[in-house]
Amino acid sequence: MTEQRRDAGHGAGRDELGRAWGELVETARRTVTDGLVVGTSGNVSVRVGDTVLVTPSGVAYDRLRPEDALGVDLEGRRVIGDLAPTSELPMHLAIYRTTGATAVVHTHAVHATAVSTLVPELPAVHYMTGVLGGPVRVAPYALYGTEELAENMLRALSDRTGCLLQNHGTVTYGDSLSQAYDRTAQLEWMCRLWLTATAVPGHTPSLLSAAHLREAQEKLRGYGQPTF
Repeated sequence: MTEQRRDAGHGAGRDELGRAWGELVETARRTVTDGLVVGTSGNVSVRVGDTVLVTPSGVAYDRLRPEDALGVDLEGRRVIGDLAPTSELPMHLAIYRTTGATAVVHTHAVHATAVSTLVPELPAVHYMTGVLGGPVRVAPYALYGTEELAENMLRALSDRTGCLLQNHGTVTYGDSLSQAYDRTAQLEWMCRLWLTATAVPGHTPSLLSAAHLREAQEKLRGYGQPTF
């Protein structure tokens, strides 16, 4: 990396930025492999100190190399690389400015986008709704890449770690790229589940109550292997 890159991140070293970029590229490629985006749609970012590494605009993820690393500060000023950042940069920066997020994943997942056109909120059809903080809201439509879309998204994300964007896709965030990605995958799966259940003629899916979700959230906090 150049001297500019070493200085970026306010304390983040070249190796740390390099590792973060590699993980970002791997995550972006995974969104394509898992069918959550097509072509160069969707975008991924990760925060390292005060620098936000982000996928560039219009570049196929399988073509990204270490020397293509792209980073901006929290005001959107480019501090690493020469490529233009994703057009959805306002959404990513809005999340970093208002939450403790370390990573953001935005996709155009098919089932989630379909749900965003049908209801103002994804009903609580599964206890994994608790992972996202509760029933997932749909942010009203606004043109992609605009501050209006970022503002609509923030309102939908209140007390949540993910939301749907009307006629557009999904946004999730987390403490790591793996966590943000997992939340995206869970959201797409729940949307597919709801669409499948509602497609059965003469039947209405049962939904979980707020008490059920609180109980699940509490139990999910201890999910996985203990850390020592």
